Amino acid sequence: MASFTAVYDACVLHPAPLRDLLLRVALTNLFRARWTEEIHAEWVRSVLDRRPDLNHEQLRRTRELMDLSVPDCLVTGHEGLVDSLTLPDPNDRHVLAAAIRCQAGVIVTYNLADFPKAALDPYGISAQHPDEFVAHCFDLSPAAVCAAVRDQRLALSRPTRTVRELLDTFLSLGLAGTVAALETMQDLL
Repeated sequence: MASFTAVYDACVLHPAPLRDLLLRVALTNLFRARWTEEIHAEWVRSVLDRRPDLNHEQLRRTRELMDLSVPDCLVTGHEGLVDSLTLPDPNDRHVLAAAIRCQAGVIVTYNLADFPKAALDPYGISAQHPDEFVAHCFDLSPAAVCAAVRDQRLALSRPTRTVRELLDTFLSLGLAGTVAALETMQDLL
């Protein structure tokens, strides 16, 4: 098991294609992916707000599968740290508390402004956009990330996706750097 740890913020877990990518990349063992029950609750609320065609039971099953697929993913025991932390959005303190508790090196989030460097530096944590994070993983092991993307694409059945369609989906999620790297290895996807 890798020793470098990443905490996934809720905002990177509710576009389903990004959640799928991040979970598959977590299975490469390049790092340890972690989250909390509170992070689960946030992304579930966000999905239900945007997708009235889905229900809580469907997303409960998704949560269970996430937790089963990534070993030791749930962070606990961080709650006592929350009140001692200061962030621009107090509602994000639980994410930083979880990162501190599990000794994460990075919080993967779209909301970089909510996790300023000055607030994270004392704990040796940085915030990274998911594009930067996946691109770093690609730099560490292009073959592992390509295999994760290939597995993601092959698992899509309703509808199926070509390599280009999946890469375009990633582009729409702000993963331009990741797509640029993956385009150099399309034959492996």
